[in-house]
Amino acid sequence: MTEPAAEPLVVVQGVTHVPPDGRARPVLRDVSLVVAQAEVVALAGRSGSGKSTLCHLMAGLEPPTQGTVRVAGRPATDVVDWAVVSLLPQRVGLVPELSVAENVLLPAWLREVDAALETLETLGIAELAGRAAGELSLGEQQRAGIARALVLRPALAILDEPTSHQDDEHVELVSKAVDRARLAGTAVLVATHDERVLSTASRVVRLTGGSVDPVG
Repeated sequence: MTEPAAEPLVVVQGVTHVPPDGRARPVLRDVSLVVAQAEVVALAGRSGSGKSTLCHLMAGLEPPTQGTVRVAGRPATDVVDWAVVSLLPQRVGLVPELSVAENVLLPAWLREVDAALETLETLGIAELAGRAAGELSLGEQQRAGIARALVLRPALAILDEPTSHQDDEHVELVSKAVDRARLAGTAVLVATHDERVLSTASRVVRLTGGSVDPVG
């Protein structure tokens, strides 16, 4: 007897979303997509196309107005473990008083510095591990935030515009870190309009006006 196929890691089904800010127009309209384990999916689109909103829904920060978002077989809002889903928001959100290594290890409340340093080294900021996060440049903060999202090797890492403050050299480091995460079994969703990132993704999903572009 053939066993039923396993559900993909992420399933977004018929999602329409109106933000809770009083606006009547939905930011997302009937969006459906899936993300498989260890797949790198780029979510492309202009500013205002709904990329960040979809990232937030997949990270479980709020439920969709209509439709469903499931991660690892559960509603995304029920997943609170960064070993399952991690997020790099556009506003990186490091704690400025803590060191880079302490920020990276916050999801686990651990002090496994070796694990943090390996990820930081891939991103070119290992020498900054003892510095306070508030002393870093925007690009360095962004890479520290990426390290924080990847350090636990989560099932799904959601990176919202991870190269917005990176030059070509550092984009290569970000791409290398993402590829290492993929090889370790992490699925990565990257919201971006950076062609340097789109060219390295396994698959590109394009949003136009809050809807998935069927042409891609």
